[in-house]
Amino acid sequence: MRTTFVSLIAGLCLAATLTTPAIAQSGDTKDKPRLYTYVSNWAIPRARWDDMEKARPGAQKTLDQAVANGTILGYGNEEVVVHQADGVTHSSWWVANSMAGVLNALDQIHKAGGATSPVLSSATKHWDDVYVARAYSWKPGTVKDGYVHGSVYKLKADAPDDAVEVLGKGLIVPVLEKLQAEGAVSAWQVAQQALHTEDPDLFFVFYICPTAEGLDKVNAAIAQAVGANSLASPAFGSMVDMSVHRDQLSRGDSVLK
Repeated sequence: MRTTFVSLIAGLCLAATLTTPAIAQSGDTKDKPRLYTYVSNWAIPRARWDDMEKARPGAQKTLDQAVANGTILGYGNEEVVVHQADGVTHSSWWVANSMAGVLNALDQIHKAGGATSPVLSSATKHWDDVYVARAYSWKPGTVKDGYVHGSVYKLKADAPDDAVEVLGKGLIVPVLEKLQAEGAVSAWQVAQQALHTEDPDLFFVFYICPTAEGLDKVNAAIAQAVGANSLASPAFGSMVDMSVHRDQLSRGDSVLK
C-alpha cells in the first residue's frame, strides 16, 4: 500500500526492543481470537466520486444490522488521499472473529443489492482481500473522517516461521498501543492474508487516526522510540525485504463495536 508517509510504519518497526507486550483488549496475542477483515477495493472514475458518497447509506444500513446481530464487529469506508496511477480510489471493509462472519456480511450486502449499484458498475478495476490478525486493538465507537494508514512488507526467504509474530509483538505493537492509549490512534492490526491472493510472505500493518494531527503524533512517537533503541533496526532488517514496502493513506468513517 502506498502514500507519502512511507517512513511511518518503517519507523514503527524499528521502534522498540524485542520484548513481549500486553495487548490492550485481551492480554497476549495468543489469547486473542483471530480477527478477519474483508476489504473491497474499487477504482472509480473521478466523475462518479460524488455518486459513491451518495451510495454509502444503503450499504451502511446493511452493515449496521450486521453489527447489531453480532455477525461482524465493525466496518468502515474510505477514499484514497494519495492517489496512484490506475490504483484504488475507494474501499470498504468489515471485521469479524470468524471467516463465516465476514462472508455472511458479504452475503447480506449482495442480497440487499449493495454490490450491483450503478456507481460500482462504473469501476474500471475491482478486487477484494481477506486478512487475518492476532495482534490488534481498537477503541469502540465511531470515527468520522479519520485517516486510515496501511503498509505492506515482505519477509526475507530466510526469516523464521514466527517472524510476523516476533516483529509484531516486539517492534510494532508497543508503539501502537502507546499511541492508542494517548488517543492518537483509534484502531490497529498486524495482519497477513487469510486467502493468499498475493505472496504468502507479505504482512500488513493498518491503523486509524481520528485526525490528521494523529499522523504527526505517530511520527513524533517513532522518532522518540527509534532514538532510544539502536538494536531494533538490525533486527528488523534481518527479516524484512524493504524493497517491497509500500503504503496507502485513505480517509473515511469507521464504526467499531
